[in-house]
Amino acid sequence: MSDATAVPTHCPYCALQCGMSLRPTGTPEAPAEVVERTDFPVNRGALCGKGRTAPSVLSSRVRLTGPLVRSPDTGALVPASWDEALAAVADGLRRTRADHGPDAVGVFGGGGLTNEKAYSLGKFARVVLGTSQIDYNGRFCMSSAAAAHQRAFGLDRGLPFPLEDVPRTGCVILVGSNLAETMPPALRYLTELRENGGKLIVVDPRRTRTAEQADLHLAPRPGTDLALALGLLHLVVAEGRVDEEFVRERTAGWEEARAGAMSHWPEQVERITGVSVPLLREAVALFCDAPTGMVLTARGPEQQSKGTDTVGAWINLCLATGRAGRPLSGYGCLTGQGNGQGGREHGQKADQLPGYRKLDDPAARAHVAGVWGVDPESLPGPGRSAYELLDALGGDVKALLLMGSNPVVSAPRAAHVEGRLRSLDFLAVADVVLSETAALADVVLPVTQWAEETGTLTNLEGRVLLRRRALDPPAGVRSDLEVLHGLAGLLGHGKGFLVDPEEVFEELRRASAGGPADYAGIDYRRVEEEQGVFWPCPAAPEGAAPHPGTPRLFLDRFATPDGRARFVPVTHRAAAEETDAEYPVVLTTGRVVSQYQSGAQTRRVDELNAAAPGPFVELHPRLAERIGVAEGERITVVSRRGRAVAPARITASIRPDTVFMPFHWAGEGRANTLVNPALDPVSRMPEFKVCAVRLERAGNAATGGRTSPRSR
Repeated sequence: MSDATAVPTHCPYCALQCGMSLRPTGTPEAPAEVVERTDFPVNRGALCGKGRTAPSVLSSRVRLTGPLVRSPDTGALVPASWDEALAAVADGLRRTRADHGPDAVGVFGGGGLTNEKAYSLGKFARVVLGTSQIDYNGRFCMSSAAAAHQRAFGLDRGLPFPLEDVPRTGCVILVGSNLAETMPPALRYLTELRENGGKLIVVDPRRTRTAEQADLHLAPRPGTDLALALGLLHLVVAEGRVDEEFVRERTAGWEEARAGAMSHWPEQVERITGVSVPLLREAVALFCDAPTGMVLTARGPEQQSKGTDTVGAWINLCLATGRAGRPLSGYGCLTGQGNGQGGREHGQKADQLPGYRKLDDPAARAHVAGVWGVDPESLPGPGRSAYELLDALGGDVKALLLMGSNPVVSAPRAAHVEGRLRSLDFLAVADVVLSETAALADVVLPVTQWAEETGTLTNLEGRVLLRRRALDPPAGVRSDLEVLHGLAGLLGHGKGFLVDPEEVFEELRRASAGGPADYAGIDYRRVEEEQGVFWPCPAAPEGAAPHPGTPRLFLDRFATPDGRARFVPVTHRAAAEETDAEYPVVLTTGRVVSQYQSGAQTRRVDELNAAAPGPFVELHPRLAERIGVAEGERITVVSRRGRAVAPARITASIRPDTVFMPFHWAGEGRANTLVNPALDPVSRMPEFKVCAVRLERAGNAATGGRTSPRSR
């Protein structure tokens, strides 16, 4: 179905940014309805249940419709005017800065913010607050892949090719991704791959719905993906399958990487991973016998304390076999959050300025400071990464402005992070719903949602997209840009913070010009007319045709000084926390199809809750028998950081030494209470995907539990 009167836009959830159109309904329960939009090439009209039901969160029944301020008398959040709320935020930030210095004020952003909002938030932190203490929840998404991209190729973009290339390659190795549940419309690309005669290898400790589609499923022990990749590269060398010409002409560092791989012989890798040598050999044959190939990773190998090296090992496999920098070949990362790509390119990451510039680069500082009209010396240096910032709350960082994130549910060692949030002198949260984190705030600012605002996002392909405003927000709601404009004025910066998103984007274009993520040649008109524009897209010289954008990177040269890709020598090392007699089982976490991230929005949609009503613990029948638990019986999962309780889901599709929990829920079933915040030394990514736990029977009392308000 199509409707020319509906407003074309994009889904508010994952990094596919599926095209859809919205038609206002005038009904309060669902103020708009989704209309199929078949012209957008990424999803071609297909939507998952989250996308179809997204208008439900626009209802005033579930969303915030006016500011809230915590009463000093009762300790409860009570309605307030916008003037009162903004004044309270400005006073809290100003007072903290005056008493303790600018770095006592922190800013925490989100991978769902539009490019305009992410850009403005980073500018606000550095120009108005003068703080270095800014990062965002995208650090928990693809930061390890980004770091590995930078080391190997000199540039980080999630996919260096459009998704339309995936069905036309010869073989895909999909590592740690369950596309069937995390990005359902993207599964068609893998289906079409196999229909075209291509092969699919899935690496996952669980036999997921995606793994069921594979020609070969490898199920390594969580935390051993690095050893697996090294074992495959060992076999590539031993079987004479290295593309010697490509390695010689287009890469550097091969001998060191080769030596690292050759110390990981197949039998040793089998002992580490649990994947048999015959399966390793079969994977190498499928990948190398195909004329072209891709490796795509997601959170499985990336959310580890060695995630950067793990991704680097998979990139080494691509380089050694000539599967990079060529048509229909390459390494790519399947970004998770809606604007996980653009969100870090334009300044809300601790070490970056707009255009993916490095904050400690004097030339970058001078360029951006010139656009902002400030002295480069006034800009603070790099700050803490996301978990380190959250861990510092209540200590060095005494006040926090948070936009578009829910770390009470999403952060590692979540109970500790919740405690740090409670210990703050002042917390302000801007969100569309009263999330578990917003419930702890001193001031809650209700902001517009995707359907009520115009702005750009950059999807996992590096395609800059435009969401058009389709509805008017409720009278008591303002955009994040208006919030930052109002706060800047109250804090003495009455100019420089724009509220019109297209005007903000025009400034962003100037700030990004000449940087690695150059948007200077992109404008709203082009994005709308061309169904998105791929960066880098520099401004064309006067009189020349516009730059076409760059759907496919690295075909002529890599983005390194000499144009060569870099092998990075890596060796396997254990997870930060291995199992032992006290904690004998491995926990890994992930998503389910009917919920999204921390669930702050999807848990408010009846249809999605009916499909996925709460947390669970997935375990193998042999493990269930050993601890004496039946299907549906409550299990307590205990780690060194805390405990979570949820019903058992018994299935032979998971390894007997591993349990799985989805991370969308708060309360006693909060999976992230358990996980280890050990950080990758390069990307500062926490180790969400592997930690040691023990299981205990918990009885059959009803599950539940809500986060209590912040005590005063």
